[in-house]
Amino acid sequence: MNFVGKAFDEIAVGETFGQTLTIDESHISRACGMFGDFNPLHSDATFAASSRFGQRILHGPMTSAAISASVGMFFYGTAVAYLEHNCRFLSPVLAGDTLTVAWTITERIDKPQHNGGIAVMTARCTNQRGQVVAEADGKILLQNRTQGVPV
Repeated sequence: MNFVGKAFDEIAVGETFGQTLTIDESHISRACGMFGDFNPLHSDATFAASSRFGQRILHGPMTSAAISASVGMFFYGTAVAYLEHNCRFLSPVLAGDTLTVAWTITERIDKPQHNGGIAVMTARCTNQRGQVVAEADGKILLQNRTQGVPV
């Protein structure tokens, strides 16, 4: 893959980016193993069917990972470090849900000593029914394109 991500000197406040992902049963099962969290709301279909959710739900950290994935792709090759990520979970994510993430750049903080700066961002993650399932805030340190980030 030869992606070219946005550099700090190429972004503007108000700019948006994101992506879409459909969650299936395998995302929920793999998350159990990845996180070691086998809470029956995630791992036991019979138990989860009798819960308020009616079926197994995706782990919050997996929802958070899906939200942050588009940050890595949008700033592919220009990111120095993802500095901060805060996620609020508002509705359950179920197998079959299609999540759409929309990030907005809300602030640019120049960091000349790093030949770039920090992008401050907010995100909304909605399902196919338009329900907001999560919101997030993030900060990422980026390089400028003008000095050293290849295209």
